[in-house]
Amino acid sequence: MNINLPNFNVKNLVKEAGSTISRVVQLTEEKLGTTERTEYDLHFQNLAERADVTKTWTEKIVRDTESVLIPNPQNRVEDFIFEKIEKSKPKRLSNLEHLALDMIEAGGDFGQDLPYGQALIKVGQAEQKLGRCEHDFIATSGICFTQPLRKFLDGEMKTIGKERGILETKRLDLDACKNRVKKARSMLGQQSAERDLRVAQAEFDRQAEITKLLLDGISTSQASHLRHLHAFIQTQVRYYKQCGDVMEQLQRELANLGGPTPYIPLDVNEASASKSNISSGAAARGPGNNHSANMAATGHKPNQPMHVSTDQMQRARVLCSYDAKDHTELNLSANEVIFVTECSPINEDYMYGKQGLLKGLVPRAFVEMLDEEHDVTL
Repeated sequence: MNINLPNFNVKNLVKEAGSTISRVVQLTEEKLGTTERTEYDLHFQNLAERADVTKTWTEKIVRDTESVLIPNPQNRVEDFIFEKIEKSKPKRLSNLEHLALDMIEAGGDFGQDLPYGQALIKVGQAEQKLGRCEHDFIATSGICFTQPLRKFLDGEMKTIGKERGILETKRLDLDACKNRVKKARSMLGQQSAERDLRVAQAEFDRQAEITKLLLDGISTSQASHLRHLHAFIQTQVRYYKQCGDVMEQLQRELANLGGPTPYIPLDVNEASASKSNISSGAAARGPGNNHSANMAATGHKPNQPMHVSTDQMQRARVLCSYDAKDHTELNLSANEVIFVTECSPINEDYMYGKQGLLKGLVPRAFVEMLDEEHDVTL
C-alpha cells in the first residue's frame, strides 16, 4: 500500500525556525533596550503615520455613517452577515412605513368620509412616500459612499498593513544580522555574517521601497474619497428635497380637505426667518428695548419701557406650554424652569423672564413661583 507523504524540506524548515528564533531574540533585546535597531527615515515615518490616521478616521466615518443610515444595530449585523455569505439583504419596512400602514388602516376604520379619517389616510400615504425616499437614500448612500470606503479599508489598507508587517520582519532580520557581525569571533564566521547582512540589507531596502510606494498611494485614495463624499452630499440634498416636496404636497391636500378645523399650511421659509429674528433679537436686546418693542404689540401689555426693578430673580415652573405671540415674548414648554421677576412698573398680566440667553415677557398665568431664589445678573 502506497502512502503519499508531504514532501517536507527539512533544511528549509530548520532555516525558517532559526530565522524566527533570531527575530524573537532581536525583538526581546530591543524591548529590553540592550541592542540597537534600524530606524525608518523621517519621510517613511510621516507616510506611515498618515496611513494610520487615515485608517482610523475612515473606519470611524464608515461606522458612523452606517449608524445614521441604519440606526438599528441588529439590522446592521444582519446586513453584514448577508453580505459576507453573498446573499441579498432582507427587505424590511422602515418605521415610517409601519406608521403609514397603521395610519391608513386607522383612517379606514374611523371612516373615510370623516375629516379625521381622511386626514389620517392622506398623512399615511405621504409617510409611505417618505419611506420609499428613505430606502432610496440608504441604498444610494451605500453605493456612492460607505461601500467605496469599506472597499478601501478591506483592500488597500489591508495590503499596506500586510506589507508593513513584512517590512518589520525584514528589519528584524537585518538588525539580527548586524548583531551577528558584531559578535563574530572567527574570520570565517565574520565573512558568513557579512554575507548574510548584505542579503538582509538588500531585502529590507527592496521591501521598504514597495511599502513606501503603497503609502504614497494614500494621497490618490483620499482624492477618490473626496469625490465619494461629494456624491454623498448630493444624495442627501436630493433626499431632503424629495421629502420637502412630499410634505408640501401633503399640506396642499390637507388644506383642500376643509372640515370644521381646516389645516393651515405652514410657510417653512417664513417660519425659519421668524424664528431666526426672534432668537437674534431676544439675545441682543436689553430689558428696556424688549419692553419698548412691546408697546406697539398689544394694548394690554405694558405700554411704556420697563426696567427690571432688582437683580434678584426667582425660579418659576411653567404650568403648560405657551407659544409666543410676537418677538417680545418667550416660548415656554410645560414643566420647564425659568427665572422671572416683576416688571417695572408691575404689570398684572406679564412678568419679565429669562430663559437661558433669551429674555422677554412671560404670561403670569402660565408660571408657578418656586420657593428657592437665585441671584442672576441681567
